[in-house]
Amino acid sequence: MKPILYAEDEQDDVIFMERAFRQAGIEHPLHTVSDGGEVIAYLCGKGKYGNRDEYPMPGLVLLDLDMPETSGFDVLKWIRSTPAVSTLPVLVLTSSSQPSDIERASLLGANGYLVKPGKPERLVDVVKAFKDYWLSHDRFAERPDTPHNPATVGAVKAGD
Repeated sequence: MKPILYAEDEQDDVIFMERAFRQAGIEHPLHTVSDGGEVIAYLCGKGKYGNRDEYPMPGLVLLDLDMPETSGFDVLKWIRSTPAVSTLPVLVLTSSSQPSDIERASLLGANGYLVKPGKPERLVDVVKAFKDYWLSHDRFAERPDTPHNPATVGAVKAGD
């Protein structure tokens, strides 16, 4: 079962997400990273993420937009311009409901845009919604890992 990579810099939000995963009955492992640079390192298999037994390629990325160092927008742009990971499903999960952010995420290739609920207890409803589609009905979550060339993955840097 492929893991879900969750990019979130707020530790409280990570705790709420872990709880929502348990309550929604999601069995996919949840791997969390705290900034956009770590998302890229994870997907490239660089540094501590080089061990693919411990850090396998995810079947889905949940991406916050407002992160330190490299923003979610820059990560999304990098993913869509990097052939080895360009088809990876990416759902934006952020607190912004600004139409300009939604449009920009869509133009950069996000597969979906979810707004974090104001109350943590409502997060389980959001998690169940993406579970029902992305983890139960969508076939991307089942596809086998494709050969992964770290040199190709690292060829494009965020912000280029």
